[in-house]
Amino acid sequence: MDAFINYIVFYLIIINLIAFIFFWNDKRRSQKDAWRIPEKTLLGLCLLGGSIGGFLGMQVFHHKTKHFLFAWGIPIILILQIGLGLLVFFKVLN
Repeated sequence: MDAFINYIVFYLIIINLIAFIFFWNDKRRSQKDAWRIPEKTLLGLCLLGGSIGGFLGMQVFHHKTKHFLFAWGIPIILILQIGLGLLVFFKVLN
């Protein structure tokens, strides 16, 4: 069971780093009028577990903070993922 938890933690660290980097990269591209990363990709990374990285990317880079879907959607995804994580931790792992 410990190995499984280690894999989950490793996955979450990687997906959050990827989400954070994607938000940074999209912000940089927006400033240069270059090709942008689709919003579906940014939201998809958050849905796959990268909501902390996506939220931090929004706040650090001031990116997508005025878009309703991002300003409300990512915090809601984050809260749901934290709730799911706590549920799994207390019901399944204990």
